Amino acid sequence: MKNRLTFYIDRQSPLHRLNPLTKLLMVFAFIIMAFFGPGFWLPTALLFLGIMPLSVIGKVHKEYFRTTVRLLLPVVGFLFIMQSVFHPDTGNSRELLSFWQLNITVEGVKYAYQMAMRILVMISAFILFMLTTHPSQLMSDLTRRGLSGTFAYVITSTLQIIPQMQAKASTIMDAQRSRGLDTEGSLRKRVGALLPLVAPLVFGSLVEVEERAIAIEARAFTSKKKKTFLHEIPDTQTDKNLRWLFIALIILSFGSKLWQS
Repeated sequence: MKNRLTFYIDRQSPLHRLNPLTKLLMVFAFIIMAFFGPGFWLPTALLFLGIMPLSVIGKVHKEYFRTTVRLLLPVVGFLFIMQSVFHPDTGNSRELLSFWQLNITVEGVKYAYQMAMRILVMISAFILFMLTTHPSQLMSDLTRRGLSGTFAYVITSTLQIIPQMQAKASTIMDAQRSRGLDTEGSLRKRVGALLPLVAPLVFGSLVEVEERAIAIEARAFTSKKKKTFLHEIPDTQTDKNLRWLFIALIILSFGSKLWQS
């Protein structure tokens, strides 16, 4: 079941049962390996042999692929085109295609592909993390390990802001439609309906921030006393071994980058 205020989808899978810190380190390991690891095809391998199979193991592959196609592919496709067209010519570049005053080179296409795959790996890893990790579990685990409550709250609020805005925007749109606001039709009508939709969203978000601040103060958020937790987040030996593995992969990626330079 999907919580409309988060991206989290509650499923019974090995990925869901992992400790939140383990999954967070896994995300960082994917990103560091994609950007600093050796080999041109490493980001592609991480995406197709790492992240995508993990989405199947986590039983969130449908939601993962739907989000990737709708959100990431247009952005990555635009980035690929721009990097291919405007990649600087080093003088030894092999021309692939030429039109008007623009030259597309083999080196430009290779660079654009690698950058696009790196960004795809980075965002895909975070999407997989948000689909399989509830923000409250992450906040509880990080706080239990000694992380500042304020910093943990900033992290979880960042993870929740997009789905919360989507839910609020959907509610406002339904409410305005019930009052007779026409949100479909010509471009002129849609632009005219933009202000009645955006204004309640902005002001409602400001009110929500104030209400949330009052709520966390009422729960002694800034108290220096040691806090207890209603639910204990499991941290198995498998989690600990995986964390050491991800740390080793991060160190090796940085080491390979330094070695190549």
